[in-house]
Amino acid sequence: MENNNEIISDLKGLINIVNDGKEGYESASEATDSIELKGLFLKYSAQRAGYAMELKEHLALHGGDSNNEEGGILGVLHRTWIDIKQAMSSKEDAAILAAIETGEKAAIEKYDKALEDYSTHADHIELLQRQRTGILEALKEVETYRLRLAH
Repeated sequence: MENNNEIISDLKGLINIVNDGKEGYESASEATDSIELKGLFLKYSAQRAGYAMELKEHLALHGGDSNNEEGGILGVLHRTWIDIKQAMSSKEDAAILAAIETGEKAAIEKYDKALEDYSTHADHIELLQRQRTGILEALKEVETYRLRLAH
C-alpha cells in the first residue's frame, strides 16, 4: 500500500509541474509580442496539457485523482513562477525565455527523481521517459531562441 501511496504522490507532483509549465507557457504567449515565440509557447502549453491528461489516467489506475488544472505552489516552483511573472512584466523575450528555462530544468529534475525509482513506476516508466524527453527538447528549443536573441 505504501508503494501505491508513493506512486500517487509522485504522479500528483508531476501533474503539478506539467500544469506549472502549461500555465507558464500560456502566460509567456500573452507577454511576448513575437508571433514566432507566441506559436512556440502555445505549442508547449498544449503539449503540457496533454502530459497532464496522460498522467491523470495513470493516477486513476492507481486509485488517485487530481482535479488540479493549475500548477503547484511549492518552493522552487513557486519562485520560478515569480521569476517568470517578473520577466513577463518587462516584456523582454530573453528574460521570459530564461525564466522558462529555469522552470523546465525544475521539471526535468522532478522527472529524474521519479525515474530513479524504477520499480515503483515500472508500469508507466515509458510514459515518464517520453514526457521527460519532450520537456528536454522544449528546453533545448527555448535555449536556442534565447541564445539567438542574445546575439
